[in-house]
Amino acid sequence: MVVYVDIVFLTNFVLDFAMLLAAAKVRSVSPSYWRVGVASAIGASYVLLMFVPALAVFYTFVVKCLFSAVMIMTAFGYKSFSRFAGLLAAFYAVNAAAAGTIVGFHYMLQSSNDVWSGILFSQTGGYQYALGVSLWLVALGGAVGAVLFRKVNGGAKRKEKKAEFLAEVEIRIDGASYRCTGLIDTGNHLYDPLTRTPVMVLEAAVWKDAIPKAWLQAIRADEADRIVQFLSEADEAETEAAAAGSEGPPRAPFPWRERIRLVPYRGINGSARFMLAVKPDAVSIRQGERESTAEKVFVGIEGGTLSADGTYQAIIHPAMVP
Repeated sequence: MVVYVDIVFLTNFVLDFAMLLAAAKVRSVSPSYWRVGVASAIGASYVLLMFVPALAVFYTFVVKCLFSAVMIMTAFGYKSFSRFAGLLAAFYAVNAAAAGTIVGFHYMLQSSNDVWSGILFSQTGGYQYALGVSLWLVALGGAVGAVLFRKVNGGAKRKEKKAEFLAEVEIRIDGASYRCTGLIDTGNHLYDPLTRTPVMVLEAAVWKDAIPKAWLQAIRADEADRIVQFLSEADEAETEAAAAGSEGPPRAPFPWRERIRLVPYRGINGSARFMLAVKPDAVSIRQGERESTAEKVFVGIEGGTLSADGTYQAIIHPAMVP
């Protein structure tokens, strides 16, 4: 079998370069590209030692760990043990993710015959599997693994950071209690313009059993101002029915009619819109050991979904949190 040493070196250089950059990204370290290049060259050169039988001693577990440490110190320097240990752990984790991706790709591209042909049975009853992985698959799998690890790790960090702003919300109104998870949004500056009362935003789904269906349709169509029209038409129908001596058509049941308010706001495109808001008795915000209760607050009803992954169902006004 012919082995092209230059291709082996180049492939490992590219992989090590990508793994070191991914480890730097995971640990939020700004890398020096020339240092990363030197470290990648050290890693790629180490692989070439396997072609020299006399240097087989370098392929022990301890030496492999030492080479990894040298690569990390070359790429990022040494400032503290905790920083070094974190980068080394991230480097191993990224490599493990890349290796798993390579093996996964390999098995996905194999037929059942290929898999069975690769299994070797020993005389003692054990078996081994010969993993014949091409260089292009190593390069592709390594690159995809690094990207996937970076994406997944980045998503986990964003989710962890978002969790710091999540809180339990309890809305009390007319003796009823509604609970959900809310996001404390420091960018929420929505106030009722007449009373300067802060407005928190709640998904309509939380109050779906209390809000009439026609109102929900108007809210989801971003036409909350039509609800005032519904109320006016219902009042006129009742007045006409009373004048005629009949009961009139049934009114859509809504127990909090005296508490509603239309709050103007500007949409993403700058257009003026109205949000249906309800005045609750109180809203309690609980975040860890801290708890606060606000009585001067409106709850604006949003017809859509506030969180794409369903993490929270309300946006808490910062004025409600001490």
